[in-house]
Amino acid sequence: MNLIQILPFVLIIGVMLLMTRSAKNKQRQAADMRNQMAPGAGIRTIGGMYAVVKEVNDDTVLLELEDGVHAHFAKNAIAAVLDQAEYDRVVHGIEPEPEPELEADDAEHGDDSAEHEDRVDLAKSADEAKVQDAPKTDGTDSK
Repeated sequence: MNLIQILPFVLIIGVMLLMTRSAKNKQRQAADMRNQMAPGAGIRTIGGMYAVVKEVNDDTVLLELEDGVHAHFAKNAIAAVLDQAEYDRVVHGIEPEPEPELEADDAEHGDDSAEHEDRVDLAKSADEAKVQDAPKTDGTDSK
């Protein structure tokens, strides 16, 4: 047997080893995430349910699905532990406060009025929008 005949088998075995290694890493990361859960953390289950962790046991987790509604889940059923901002955004619809940002030009060059004179405001004012959206009275409305 020469090297050309053995090479495909070696490549196949190498690819299989790499695939199993990455799968094991993902499983290890998921197990670490589940072991670091603490009461009060927001989570998402593998079924897509959002809840708050109330109690963590060896193999199970007590979740509060709604005020006063509790259920026991297997730890393996937890897909993700969410940070508080993400949990509030998804469950309660509370968007995080945006941090004030400076425009790149203002931050680099200061606030020179000469620079701002060259800028053109392309936003429609409320009056312009009403005039453009109003139907034409001569019967030539394209709508």
